Amino acid sequence: MGDVSIEHSGYKIPFQREVECERVCQAQKLTPEQVAILRQRVRDEYKVHWTLDGLPAAHQFKTNSGDLRWETGFPLGKRENAHDAKAEKQAVLFNHAHITIHYTPYESKPGEGEKFRIVFFQVTPGSVNYAGVQDWKERCAQRDDVSSVLDLQQIGKDQELDLTWSYSVEWKAAVNSTWATRWENYIKMQKGEREVHWFSIINSFLIVLFLTGMVAMIMLRTLNADFRRYNSQDPEEADETGWKLVHADVFRPPQRPMLFSALVGNGVQVIGMLVVTMVFAVLGFLSPANHGLLLTAGLVLYVWMGTLAGYFSTRVYKTLKGQNWQKNTVLTAVAFPGVIFGVYFFLNFFLWGQHSSRAIPFGTLVVLIVFWFGISVPLAFFGAYFAWKKPAPDQPVRVNQIPRQVPQQVWYMHPLFSVLLGGILPFGAVFIELFFILASIWLDQVYYLFSFLFIVFIILCITCAEISIVMCYFQLCSEDYHWWWRSYLTSGASALYMFLYSLFYFTTKLEFSSVLAALLYFGYSFIMSLIFFVLTGTIGYYSCYWFVRKIYSSVKFE
Repeated sequence: MGDVSIEHSGYKIPFQREVECERVCQAQKLTPEQVAILRQRVRDEYKVHWTLDGLPAAHQFKTNSGDLRWETGFPLGKRENAHDAKAEKQAVLFNHAHITIHYTPYESKPGEGEKFRIVFFQVTPGSVNYAGVQDWKERCAQRDDVSSVLDLQQIGKDQELDLTWSYSVEWKAAVNSTWATRWENYIKMQKGEREVHWFSIINSFLIVLFLTGMVAMIMLRTLNADFRRYNSQDPEEADETGWKLVHADVFRPPQRPMLFSALVGNGVQVIGMLVVTMVFAVLGFLSPANHGLLLTAGLVLYVWMGTLAGYFSTRVYKTLKGQNWQKNTVLTAVAFPGVIFGVYFFLNFFLWGQHSSRAIPFGTLVVLIVFWFGISVPLAFFGAYFAWKKPAPDQPVRVNQIPRQVPQQVWYMHPLFSVLLGGILPFGAVFIELFFILASIWLDQVYYLFSFLFIVFIILCITCAEISIVMCYFQLCSEDYHWWWRSYLTSGASALYMFLYSLFYFTTKLEFSSVLAALLYFGYSFIMSLIFFVLTGTIGYYSCYWFVRKIYSSVKFE
C-alpha cells in the first residue's frame, strides 16, 4: 500500500556496464506553462527521490560552513544568487544525473557463477544546456562548465523549451560493505542522531524518575499513614476525611459511559497494534528496505486487534452498569476509525484533484472499507460477546443511591487546569523522538532506530500511568470523585501538546508553497494526535482504575 507513488523510470542501467553520457529519451518539448511550473519547482527546492534495488538515492552536498553532508534524494535544481539583491537570479535545472552504484559479491551455489548485490546508490546531479547543440555527447562531457548550465530563468514567458534528460553510470566495487550492512551507509548520513536519541532516553528517564519518586512517596508514606489511621479507628466513630470520605461515590458511573467505554476500547486496539508492530520492527522483520511494509503491517494489525477493542470496551461498559452492549460495540468499531478514515478520505480528495502520485487509488480505499466492515467490525462483536458473558467485576465498596455533592475546588484542582498540567510530562517524555518521526515523514529522512522508539514507548506508558495516579490521588483527597473522565484526559492531554508541537515544527522547519500542502500537513498531524490521545488516555485510565481499587480495598468500611 505504501508503494503507490513509486513508478518505473526510463533510465536503463545494465549491471556493471558503465555509461559516460546517454539520453533518457528524445528531447521533450515543454510549453511555456510547463516551463513556468518547472521553474517554480526549482525555486521551491523540490527534491527527486529514486530507488534502486530497494535503496534510496543518496546525494552528497556542501553546507554553508563548508562541511560535506549526505542526504537521501537529490535536488531538482538550485537557485543561484537567491539572496543577492543586486546579482541576477537563476533557476538552474539539474537535467543530468551521474549515477554511482556500489556493489559487492556474495556466495552463490556451485555452477551458478559469480553473483553480486548492490549496497549503495549515489546520484550527483548536474545541469547541461543542450539547446542548439548538434553534438550533445560532447556538450554532456563538458557539463562541469558553468557557462553551459540550463537556466530556466533565461527562458522567456512565451518561449517553449526542448528539454533533454541525460545520465551517466559508474560502477564501484564496495570495500567494507556487505548486503547485511548496506543500510549502515544511510544510517551514517544522520551522524549525531544516535547521541540525540540517547539524550531523549535520558530526558525521558529523568521524568520517569521524578514521577516515580512522587508515586513512591504517595504509596509508601502518605497512603500507608492513611491506611493506619483509617484502619485503627472504629468505622462507626471514625471521622472520615480526604479520599476515604468519597468511598460511597468513587465507583459511581461517569457521564456518557458508552462513549468512555468506546474510547478505552479503541485505545487498547491502538496499544496492541503498536506493541506488536514495534516488536517486529525491533526484531528486524519490518526493515526500511521494504517500502510501505511498516504502514501495511500497522493497518493489518489494527484490523485484527478489533477483538481487543470489542472485548475491553464491553468490559468497561459492563463495569459502568451499561445494558446495550450491541450499540456500544458498534460505537467502538465505527466511531473512532470512522473519524480517522473520514479525515484521510477528505484529504485524499484534494490529492485526486491535483493528480498527485501520493493519492490513494479508489480501489485501495474500497479494500480498506472491506477490511474495516468485513473483518474489524465482526471481530469487535466477537470480543464483545465473550466480554458480556463474563460477570462484571465486584467493586470493593458500594455506591450510594444519592450522589454526594462535590465541594468547591481550589483553582489548581480545576479540571481544565489539572488536565492541561498533567499532559505536559507525558509529552515531555517523547517530544525529542517526535522530532525524528516528523523529520522522517516530512523531510524524507530514514527512521531506523526502532529499539530507541520502543524504549521511549515503554517510558511513555510509565509516565502516563504515574502522572494519572498522582493527579487522581490529589483529586480524591479534594473530595472530588469524578475521576473516570479526568484519568483519561489527564494523560490524553499530551495529544494537545503534540498537535501544538506540530504547529511549531511547521513554522520553524518546513516551507510549504501551497495551501494544499499545509492542509495535508495539519490533517495528518490531527490524525496522529487523535491516535496519541486514545493511546495515552487509555493507559491513564487503567492505571487510575487499578490505583482506586487498590486503595479502597485496603480500608475497612461500614
